[in-house]
Amino acid sequence: MNIHTPELDRTPSREDAEEALALLRRWAGGAQQDEVAALDPALARLVPGAVAGAYPDLSRAYPHEFSVDTDYKAGLPDLQNGPSSLIRGVPRAIQHVGISNFRLPIRYHTRDNGDLMLETSVTGTVSLEADKKGINMSRIMRSFYAHAEKTFSFGVIEAALDDYKSDLESFDARINMRFSFPVKVDSLRSGLSGYQYYDIALELVETAGVRRKIMHLDYVYSSTCPCSLELSEHARRERGQLATPHSQRSVARISVEVEEGNCLWFEDLIEMCRAAVPTETQVMVKREDEQAFAELNAANPIFVEDAARLFAERLLADQRVGDFRVVASHQESLHSHDAVSVLTEGTLFEQDSLDPRLFASLYHVG
Repeated sequence: MNIHTPELDRTPSREDAEEALALLRRWAGGAQQDEVAALDPALARLVPGAVAGAYPDLSRAYPHEFSVDTDYKAGLPDLQNGPSSLIRGVPRAIQHVGISNFRLPIRYHTRDNGDLMLETSVTGTVSLEADKKGINMSRIMRSFYAHAEKTFSFGVIEAALDDYKSDLESFDARINMRFSFPVKVDSLRSGLSGYQYYDIALELVETAGVRRKIMHLDYVYSSTCPCSLELSEHARRERGQLATPHSQRSVARISVEVEEGNCLWFEDLIEMCRAAVPTETQVMVKREDEQAFAELNAANPIFVEDAARLFAERLLADQRVGDFRVVASHQESLHSHDAVSVLTEGTLFEQDSLDPRLFASLYHVG
């Protein structure tokens, strides 16, 4: 015999659900964990203070039709930008936090060849106050993309930096854009030409409300040792002994502050370096060019300390250049170590401690 009770057929009310929930909680509170899991693993979460057991079976299919509305997005957890109570470690201010090697194509003005679109590696950081858990890293990229379609100059970088600071509510901020800049260079005697690529970075730094514009350039040249040259000539002259002086590929990283209101083109800084140390490595070379390069090196023998001072001499003579730093590395063919020097002008680049990998970063590997 089947008995139909009208009460069982009606739609449960919220009050019914609350009573059922209270009943389930009383039962789960006195049951064993395996009993709860056997009925429904989700019930483990109804027990106050209990550790949830195994989750129920979850869907493994990607929900293509799911869309995020405003309410759903507002409910998403955000630990990175959470309260100070979530800070791990000592609650101290951080000078730099952000992203490195975020890449995108950016258009640059050039002095000689119009605009160029170049792949650019962006490093962007802000300061973080001691009572803040963290920052939203994606905001850095969004701030930058808002200006990436424009022709880039320090002025546009400043606009990106304004957004950047506003979005992340930070006092200090920095943007560094690094790229490889192509310049067609003529050979010494054969009439051939080819592209020389220069590692350049533009940097905008704001600290305590003061903004400073910096350009970095890696200049690659050959350095012939003056001592080795004289010893080789002595062997030829005194003993009729053939000898060759040692020379090596060398790199100088030139970092200059661009004074406000001035335009210092990439090509301008490259030409300053060539004027200071003319033995730049060559692109296209025939026999007559190789001979010319040997003669050019013999006419310009140079120790690493000479190189630093010669670059500094040219930079000091240009009113567009403020503070600067020259880091030179002569990657010795005589020794199994390198000869290095650092020369700074002004306070911007002063530092008592050196990055242990600074000089290793000057190796230019093909």
